[in-house]
Amino acid sequence: MQTLEAVLAMAEESYAPMIFAVRTTAGQEKNVARLIATRVKAGEVPIKAVLVPEILKGYVFVEADGPHFVDKVIAGIKHVRSRVPGTVSFSEVERYIIVKPVIAELDSGDIVEVMAGPFKGMRAKITRVDRTKEDVTLELLEATFTLPITVHADYVKPVEKARKNNE
Repeated sequence: MQTLEAVLAMAEESYAPMIFAVRTTAGQEKNVARLIATRVKAGEVPIKAVLVPEILKGYVFVEADGPHFVDKVIAGIKHVRSRVPGTVSFSEVERYIIVKPVIAELDSGDIVEVMAGPFKGMRAKITRVDRTKEDVTLELLEATFTLPITVHADYVKPVEKARKNNE
């Protein structure tokens, strides 16, 4: 006879999420996900999760117990192209779930575009990065004189990486 802990450990090991990729029309991923969610609520289809990654256009990920459940729920939805054969590993989907902060990819010398505030739409060069405060100090490229401004890293979008001298 097995102990309860052994049975639970075996159950956790045997459970591997089955994630399926569904091809959709680019730009219609959220609509497809809403329609799938509506069908799951209306019927007794065992779909566990639906993921719409913002980075990846034209795909929706669906977690289910088998491919036939996914085929049943996507049948007849207008913007669905097809279900990609096979499953997608969780490690592949994980990179779309974990969001890397913008500050991680910014360095001094990079060219960025200001996304908010009075300097919105202007290009600037980063002169200093303060990772603890998540601030960047910029020199506006389109200004008549160089005036250093400090903004939060979320307000800038990387445009061009700084060129290294040894390249």
